[in-house]
Amino acid sequence: PFLRTHAKLRTCMLRALVRSYRASSKQLLITRRAMSFRVEERGSLYTLDYRVYFRNSDNTPCSPFHDIPLYANHEKTVLNMVVEVPRWTNAKMEIATGERLNPIKQDVKKEKVRFVHNCFPYHGYIWNYGAFPQTWEDPAHVDPRTKCKGDNDPLDVCEIGYKIATRGEIKQVKVLGCLAMIDEGETDWKILAIDVNDPLAGKLNDIMDVEKEMPGFLNATREWFKIYKIPAGKPPNAFAFNGEFKNRVSLSILFACIRMEICNT
Repeated sequence: PFLRTHAKLRTCMLRALVRSYRASSKQLLITRRAMSFRVEERGSLYTLDYRVYFRNSDNTPCSPFHDIPLYANHEKTVLNMVVEVPRWTNAKMEIATGERLNPIKQDVKKEKVRFVHNCFPYHGYIWNYGAFPQTWEDPAHVDPRTKCKGDNDPLDVCEIGYKIATRGEIKQVKVLGCLAMIDEGETDWKILAIDVNDPLAGKLNDIMDVEKEMPGFLNATREWFKIYKIPAGKPPNAFAFNGEFKNRVSLSILFACIRMEICNT
C-alpha cells in the first residue's frame, strides 16, 4: 500500500508540474506575442504600388505609426524602431503617414520612385534607417533650438549596429545622441541609436562612446547627410549647433518637447 500511495503521489506531483509548465509557457508565449508584429509586402519592389503592411500578434492589420509603442520596456530606456531602409540600400522608403494603416512605401517625386545617389565613398544609406513610432515633428511648431519648424514626419533613427536589418523590422534600440539637420528650412532631427543586442551595445551609452569605439563614424554620418542631395542638383544640407552631435541629456529634453501621442488624431 505504501508503494502504491507513493507512486500515486509522484504521479500527481508530475501532473501538477506539467500543468504549471504549460501555464507558464502559455503565459510566456502570450507575452512574446503581445510585442510581435509581422509584415506583408504588396506590389512589386521599386514601383509606385509597392507597400509594406503590418499585422499584430492577433493577425489584425495595424499601423507602424500609431499602434507600435514607442517604448519597449517599463523603464523607458529601450525604444522600438521601425526600419524603413536597410543599410547599404538606396531606395528611399518611408512610413506613409497620409495613407490608411500607414504602410511603408517608396517616396515619389514627379510620378517616379526615389533613390538616394551613391556619394563616394558611401554606398546607399550607411546605417539601418527608420523612424520612432508615435513621434512627430510638428510643421506648425518652431523648434526653439533650431529656429525652424518641424518636417511633418516621425523622428528619424540611424541604427549603427553591425547587422543589416530587413525592411519593416521592429528593432529594440538604445538611444545615443542626435544631430539636428536643417532640410530645406525644416528641422529634421537624426537620432543615433544601437540595437540592444549588438555586440557593441554594452560599450555604447552616449555619443562620445561612438567616437571612442567607432572612430570616424560620426564625421561620416554628418558628411553623408550634408552631401547626399548634391548629385540631385540641390545644395548641401545645413545643421543647427554647427553640426555638433548632442548627447543623451540633450536628447531627453528634445523628446520632452517633440514627442506627441497621435494615436487618436
